[in-house]
Amino acid sequence: MTAPTHTTSAPTPTTPVTVGGDLHGPVIDWFDAHARDLPWRRPEAGPWGVMVSEFMLQQTPVNRVLPVYEQWLARWPRPADLAKEAPGEAVRAWGRLGYPRRALRLHGAAVAITERHGGDVPTEHPQLLALPGIGEYTAAAVASFAYGQRHAVLDTNVRRVLARAVTGTQYPPNATTAAERRLARALLPEDERTASRWAAASMELGALVCTAKNETCHRCPITAQCAWRLAGKPAHEGPARRGQTYAGTDRQVRGKLLAVLRDAVAPVPQAVLDRVWDEPVQRARALDGLVSDGLVEPLPGGLYRLPMT
Repeated sequence: MTAPTHTTSAPTPTTPVTVGGDLHGPVIDWFDAHARDLPWRRPEAGPWGVMVSEFMLQQTPVNRVLPVYEQWLARWPRPADLAKEAPGEAVRAWGRLGYPRRALRLHGAAVAITERHGGDVPTEHPQLLALPGIGEYTAAAVASFAYGQRHAVLDTNVRRVLARAVTGTQYPPNATTAAERRLARALLPEDERTASRWAAASMELGALVCTAKNETCHRCPITAQCAWRLAGKPAHEGPARRGQTYAGTDRQVRGKLLAVLRDAVAPVPQAVLDRVWDEPVQRARALDGLVSDGLVEPLPGGLYRLPMT
C-alpha cells in the first residue's frame, strides 16, 4: 500500500478587491509611522518638486538624488526658470546621477509646461502624459503624489510588493506586463485620497522592507497575508536576474567624457577628450553616441560642448 503523499500547497487565490481591502489599512498605517521625511514629500515641494524627484529617482538611489535635487530646486524653483536655460545647463547640473538623457527630457518638459500651461505643472493625467519625456509611470506618479489623484503607480518597488503579497512570486517579470497593470488597478482603493496614500505607502514598503534582497518580513505589516511567505517563499523561476555592470562599458566612457564637458567653461578640444579613455574605438563610439543623443554638441575645429539649443 502506498503511503499518502503530503504536499504544501500555495494559498488559495483571493480576488484582488478582497486582497486590497486586507492590505490597504495595514500598509498605510505603517507608512504613516515609518515613512522617510523626503523633501519631495513636503507640502512646499509642490507639483514641480514632485516631478523633478520622479525624473531623478528613476534607476537612482535616494541618497544620490538628495543633494542634486536640493541644488536643482534652489536654482530652478519653477519650470519657467529651467526653461530659460540652455539644455546643456540641465545636463551640467545633473552631475553624476547617471542616465543624463533624463536631464534633457526634464528640460524639455519644463519648456512644454511653460509654453502650454503657463508655467504650472498640469493637473490632468492626459496632459502630463503629453509632455515630452513623460511616460505612463511618471504621469501617474505626479498625478497621484502631487495632486492626490487615483492612479496605479507601478515602479519596481510596488511591482515587487504586489508580486509577493498577492501573486506569491518572489520577483515580478523583468518588464511590466498587462496583467500587472490590471492587478494594480483592481487593487486601487476607491477613495482618491486613500488611493494616493496607498501608492506612496506600497512604494515605500518595497523600498524599505520588501526589498529585492534580504527582505525583512518580520517588519512587514502584511506578513500574515503575504502569499509568497505563506507558500514558503518559493525561489524565483523566471529568467535570471542580472545586475547591471558599469566598469569598462560604453556607459562608463560616456560618463567620463561628460564629466570633462560639465567642468569646462569653454568648448573642449578633441585632444582633451581623447585623454579620458585609452581605447580609441570605444571612445569614439561613446562620443558619437553622446552627440546622437543630443547630450554633446560638436563645433567646427574639433571642439565639443554641452548643448545650447
